Amino acid sequence: MADSVTITDNRTGQTVEVPLVDGTVSAKAWSSLLPGVWFDDPSFSATSGADSAITFLDGGAGLLHYRGYPIEQLAERTTFLEVAHLLVRDELPTASQLKDWQREIAEAAPIHENFHKRIFEGFRDDAHTMGVLVSSIAAMSTFWPDSKDIENPDQRRAEIVRLIAKMPTVAAGAYRRNVGLPYVFPDPELDYTSNFLAMMFKVGDSPYEVNPVLRDALDMLFVLHADHEQNCSTTAVRVVGSSHADPYVTVASAAAALYGPRHGGANEAVLRMLEGIGDYSNVDNFITEVKAGEQKLMGFGHRVYKNYDPRAKILKDTAHRVFDVTGTNPLLDVALKLEEVALADEYFVERSLYPNVDFYSGLIYQSMGFPAEMFTVLFAIGRTPGWLAHWDEMLSRNSRIARPRQRYIGPADRDVPDIDSR
Repeated sequence: MADSVTITDNRTGQTVEVPLVDGTVSAKAWSSLLPGVWFDDPSFSATSGADSAITFLDGGAGLLHYRGYPIEQLAERTTFLEVAHLLVRDELPTASQLKDWQREIAEAAPIHENFHKRIFEGFRDDAHTMGVLVSSIAAMSTFWPDSKDIENPDQRRAEIVRLIAKMPTVAAGAYRRNVGLPYVFPDPELDYTSNFLAMMFKVGDSPYEVNPVLRDALDMLFVLHADHEQNCSTTAVRVVGSSHADPYVTVASAAAALYGPRHGGANEAVLRMLEGIGDYSNVDNFITEVKAGEQKLMGFGHRVYKNYDPRAKILKDTAHRVFDVTGTNPLLDVALKLEEVALADEYFVERSLYPNVDFYSGLIYQSMGFPAEMFTVLFAIGRTPGWLAHWDEMLSRNSRIARPRQRYIGPADRDVPDIDSR
């Protein structure tokens, strides 16, 4: 067999030939020779846990495709709702399909009045918006008990629409509750991203004027965040969803994973780093401190990409268009200088430390008026279609419940002593 590996158990002399399929070897074939012997891979970074047709990512080449379409073309030629349709329904919509899809989403966007009264109002006044979002997504499970019929494809489809539609409504409501502003209900006459901006920033009864440049920039950010293969939060979706939990608590688990600073909170960390550098003239000294291990360089490097993150290239151009409207963010000069110095230094190039999507997204969000604690919330809105696409794909393939193995490193057998002698 040409594309295979042969494994020999030196204890017994037995061998097994394992096929190589799309860069993977079968753990089942491995265990047929070595039963009870497991791969030790704590972060699953060398383990494939799913067959998926949703996203292709080649970190070495800097490629990201959603269902075969390059992210660069999707960011330039489509809207977020078109990409959401692509992810959850396999194909980009036709003009008539897009119209129906937009109508479905608009009709499902409102949340129950009791949600404001009983869920939002139950949080402390200073509750972090992301904590409110995670809890609120899970709480929606109690409003739609039929969502537990996860083996029904039609029911899954209905819940997918609801979650994509209601995420901006819940996110904006969580923000306005935090800052003490009255809730703004969704407007079915507005497109998805304009509607979210209005629910966030509208004051009084006057219509909210949405700047098309800012709307398009935010819509593009949602596109860039829509999916990213088997990352931490998507893995949470597949693990929790494999227990046949309903989609609301499943997506809440993903949002909880995203909440961590190593995942969705990274763009806020970039902003704090740039604020700490403070001025263009301090960049060289900061780089020296990074190389000496005295500072951390945030927004550079990626667990998967060993080349320039294609999303970062898109956002670099987007940042300039946003700043033409909002006024230049003084931290942009610091960011550009930092990128220039780092990419010219062999220390960073040898370590494949190129800018990632988080490097520019925080600057854009800040310039658009979003507070730092909303950054991960925005990420969650964009990633919801990807989470749901993976959830639906997993269920449609009748996957088994997730149950990784472990390597036990604790004490050997012990007898329990009497309490007086402990």
